[in-house]
Amino acid sequence: MGLTDTPALVSVVAGLAILAGLAGVVVPGLPALPLCWGGVLVWALFGDAGPGRWVVLALATVVTVGGAVVKYAWPGRNLKQSGVPTSSLLAGGLLGLVGFFVIPVVGLVLGFVGGVWGAERLRLGSNALAWPATVQALKAAGLSMLVEFLAGLTVAGLWVAGLLFA
Repeated sequence: MGLTDTPALVSVVAGLAILAGLAGVVVPGLPALPLCWGGVLVWALFGDAGPGRWVVLALATVVTVGGAVVKYAWPGRNLKQSGVPTSSLLAGGLLGLVGFFVIPVVGLVLGFVGGVWGAERLRLGSNALAWPATVQALKAAGLSMLVEFLAGLTVAGLWVAGLLFA
């Protein structure tokens, strides 16, 4: 592969975007699903994969939109059922963001847990009641990340199938 081999270069750029998207599930600031979809879009627009590339792009679009909807709806429904208010999640998110810059990577999780626990402790008045709500918020965050990662992997799998068969 040379620098003048445009289809190969497009495929490499698309693959790197998809890998960055998959990494974006755990790295704050990287939009995971949009990066994965964008990689497929670049490949479909500038690659020379034939007419099957549009089918791959359409399927990747459906998976991306569906994954984005499910990523928020399913964990959100679980949190509403468990009684964790949005204000506690916002406190966790804000402290997680601060924690990320104070203690890189690990601080995100520590800040989120501390923020949710602190908000629930203030709201409910005891440690015994605050901890179960914090655990529910952690489960919801994990479920959201899992849904996003699986959607990103599906988009990546569609792209690889497009590379092989389109």
